[in-house]
Amino acid sequence: MPSIDFIKEIQENDRKTFFKDFENSKKYSQLASDEEFLKKSSNSRPLIADFTEYSPLHNGHFHCMKTAKEKIPDGLFVAVVPGLFERSGRGLPYILHRKTRAEIAIAVGADIVVEGPPMGIMGSGQYSLCLTKMFHALNTDFIPRGYRPFDGYEKILDRISLGHGVAPKPYKIVDMDTKEVIYNGKLEEDNYVIVSFSKSLKKIGFDFKDKFIFVPRIEGVSGTLIRKACSENNLDSVKSMLPGETLRILEREINEDRAPLHDLRVEEYIIDSANNLPYADLLKLNFFNEKLANELVQKREEKPFESLSEIESSLFYGFSSHFKNRVLSILETRINADMISEYINNYPSTVRVLNYKNEDVLEEFKEKVFENGNRFVKNIVAD
Repeated sequence: MPSIDFIKEIQENDRKTFFKDFENSKKYSQLASDEEFLKKSSNSRPLIADFTEYSPLHNGHFHCMKTAKEKIPDGLFVAVVPGLFERSGRGLPYILHRKTRAEIAIAVGADIVVEGPPMGIMGSGQYSLCLTKMFHALNTDFIPRGYRPFDGYEKILDRISLGHGVAPKPYKIVDMDTKEVIYNGKLEEDNYVIVSFSKSLKKIGFDFKDKFIFVPRIEGVSGTLIRKACSENNLDSVKSMLPGETLRILEREINEDRAPLHDLRVEEYIIDSANNLPYADLLKLNFFNEKLANELVQKREEKPFESLSEIESSLFYGFSSHFKNRVLSILETRINADMISEYINNYPSTVRVLNYKNEDVLEEFKEKVFENGNRFVKNIVAD
C-alpha cells in the first residue's frame, strides 16, 4: 500500500508544476499575437486525440482505441490523460499515477500520451473547456468517444457529426445551431461528456464536423469491480476486463507500493484547510461560493473538524453527485478561482508529453502540432 508520504510528494511536486506552468503561460500570453512560428508542410498523418482517464486502461478503453485506429489506419494516436493532482473530474483520486497510465497506453498501442488538465480542482464546464482547447491546439483531425446507445441518442450524435453544438439544458438537449429541442430528459455521464464536448468546441470556434468517431460501449467491464479488486489486491477477479499490459503494470505498481492510490488523500491538508483557512480565503478557492464557505465556518465554530467524514457530512448536496469529492480535492490543493480562470484562458500554452512510442513519433507529433503555425501552444515538453 502506498504511504501518505508518497501521496504528499505527488501533491507537492504537482503544485510546483502547476505554478510553474501558470507563470509560463502568463509570459507566453504577453507575446505579440502576430508572432511567427515555424511552419511545416501539410504532409503529416491525421491526428487522433482521445481523452480518457485510463484509471486503469480496461478493455472498453482498448476497444475504443482499436476501433479508431482501424477507421483511421494511418493516424497518429494521441491519448490525452488528465494530469496534475491526480484527481478525476469526479473529484476522486486515480488508481495509478498519470505517468503509469501513460506507460500502459503506449504499451497497448498509443503513439503519444500528453498530460490533460487538473480536472479534480475544476468544475465540469471548466475541464470540458480545457480538454476541447487541447483538441484544438493539437490540430486534431479525429476524436474517438465511447457512448452508451439508447433510443433517441443517435439523433444527438447525428447533429454533432454535422458540426452542430449540442447543449444540455434542464431535462432537455438543444441543438445550438437550430435552437431545436432534440431530446427530452437527462443524459448519463458517458453520453453527457460527448454533448458537453460539442458545446465547448462550438464555444471556442473549432470546426468538428465529421471529426468524432462514435464507438458503442462494450459489455462486461465494470469500473466499480476493478477499483474493488485493486483495493483488495485481487486482480484475478477482474483479469478478463483488462488487457494483459494493464494487468502486468498494475501488478508491478501494487507490488512496489505505488498503487492503488484511489482510496488515499492527504487528510491533514484537507482538515487544516477546513479548520484554519479564513472565510475570505475559503471564498477565493475554485468552486467555492458564500454558501459553501459559510457552511464550513459555521460547523468548525461549533466544533473543529477531526476527520474527512465530519467535513463531508457538513457539506450540503450540490448539483452533482460528485460535489462533495470535488470540494475535498479543492481543500486538499488550495488553488484559487482567479488563478484557475487565468490558467484556462492561456491553456494549453505548454503541452507536456508523458510518454511516446519512439523519437521519430515524437518529432512527427511536434511537427503536426506546429503545422502552419500554432497560436495556442508555445512549448512542448517531453518528461
